[in-house]
Amino acid sequence: MPVSAGGVVDVADVRAAICDETTVVSIMTVNNEIGTIQPIADIAAVVRERKAAGQTHLHLHTDGVQAVGKIPVDVRDLGVDLLSIAGHKLHAPKGVGALFVRKGVRLSARQFGGHQERGRRPGTEAVPMIVALGAACELARERIGDRGLHTGELRDRLESGIRNRIPNVGFNGDPAKRVPHIANISFGDVHGEGLLISLDLKGVAVATGAACSSGSVEPSHVLVALGIDRERIHGSLRFSLSESNTEAEIDDVLDILTEVIERLRVDADLDAGTQAVSGSD
Repeated sequence: MPVSAGGVVDVADVRAAICDETTVVSIMTVNNEIGTIQPIADIAAVVRERKAAGQTHLHLHTDGVQAVGKIPVDVRDLGVDLLSIAGHKLHAPKGVGALFVRKGVRLSARQFGGHQERGRRPGTEAVPMIVALGAACELARERIGDRGLHTGELRDRLESGIRNRIPNVGFNGDPAKRVPHIANISFGDVHGEGLLISLDLKGVAVATGAACSSGSVEPSHVLVALGIDRERIHGSLRFSLSESNTEAEIDDVLDILTEVIERLRVDADLDAGTQAVSGSD
């Protein structure tokens, strides 16, 4: 689906895209790179309209990985048929996840050999991992208000500090419809990969795109979809925050970031000057 400059899907575009052969509409609740929150409940209403009109094989799935544990999520309010989550995004172990399946939705098996999980997926369940995910979800529900307030304050402190201290920057994503724990920022006249490495050497962990594809040198398809030019995309970083971060850490990041970007921009200017001199010869 196309998106706005802030990364939001237009419900009218979804309605127009659904045809008689469509079986699944799948939209992320929250985009993992820019933190934009999608209008899932409104999209669910469109899907229900089609179902009521006789398209009963149509279902709505949402990837709730960056939403569950970060913002309130209720499958009844969203109206989705399927919602998937990953444990490690809310402090459960890596390697465990969950899929909500609305009553009445029938899933076909894709793996065979056993009758576990009601015949949907064979193999012995990792019970300790499942228990850990359940405990993490309970803690997230108890703390979600405080977590959101804390990470939102840290994100605003980070963005405000960058605006005040570093020239030629841009902020990617919808400024209002977003989660509190993600900031995607473009830094002009520097390359994101070099910036990422320099920050990593100083103990600051960031990403140049989706964390699961951080080894890729291709420009982020998410930022491309926003219509951002390639140079700005290549200078973009994603900052992810959690309840364990502190104001002191944000201030340290601002000091380190300011120093690193100033150095990288000076080096880039020197390289450009050397190339110009070489070209004149």
